[in-house]
Amino acid sequence: MRIVVFTSLAMIAFAANSILCRLALGEGAIDAASFSALRLVSGAVALFLIVAAKGSRELRGRGSWASASMLFLYAVPFSFAYVSLDAGTGALILFGAVQLTMLVAALVWGERLHVQQWTGLSVAVAGLVFLLMPGLTAPSPTGSALMVVAGVSWGVYSLIGRGSLDPLGDTAGSFVRSVPLLLLLAFGGAPMLHASPYGVALAVCSGALTSGVGYAIWYAALRGLSAAQAGIVQLSVPVLAAAGGVLFLSEAITLRLLVSTVLILGGVALAFVKRERNHRGDAEPATETA
Repeated sequence: MRIVVFTSLAMIAFAANSILCRLALGEGAIDAASFSALRLVSGAVALFLIVAAKGSRELRGRGSWASASMLFLYAVPFSFAYVSLDAGTGALILFGAVQLTMLVAALVWGERLHVQQWTGLSVAVAGLVFLLMPGLTAPSPTGSALMVVAGVSWGVYSLIGRGSLDPLGDTAGSFVRSVPLLLLLAFGGAPMLHASPYGVALAVCSGALTSGVGYAIWYAALRGLSAAQAGIVQLSVPVLAAAGGVLFLSEAITLRLLVSTVLILGGVALAFVKRERNHRGDAEPATETA
């Protein structure tokens, strides 16, 4: 029950990131650069406090500059993308790009995919292509491209940190290291910076609660989940984000989004289930895949 509760809360937190960002930027309560900066800073503070509460106040050596750079390249395009994307559409593009990045990395590293995995990968790519095809209901090309960059960056960030022995501490360290990179935003976006108290509150909530606390809850949940379970349960995030968009932002669910959601999430689930079975069989020569 503890794992179920933690997993549910983490998925709600991840979906809430999209809702909060779209809520702040869609109404012009804050600019994208300021939202990104406040999210990263408040996330760093929250994670530092969580790590300190667990008995460690030293973050020196935690995380890496490579991880911090990928975190920065995720958070900033993520915010700018939501200037023009709906919450559900943005979450679906982000999720699809993250999972496809992980699967492509597995191919590059020599993992052989079976027919079911190739089928799943092909279906997911087809769903993403269908979502982004030009048309009356197509999402913004600029917003879509920015969200793909955010997804690929988050995928690389995840790959860098997958061998971490202390994921919470390393995440906190990477958040702290990303703060100096915010100077790039300050210099590049100074003329357009603006923020209302409402926008600041949404950004801080996104950074401290749905990112910082959300990641801490997710790491606690991961202790009781297999790789396949962790991958599949995240399929709920775009669905939750789309539902939140309807409830809180009055966004419409289009046929294009529904079809793309089924194709992308179904394809990823198909690939991940087979991949997990392959990894479980690695100890048996007959089913070894790498």
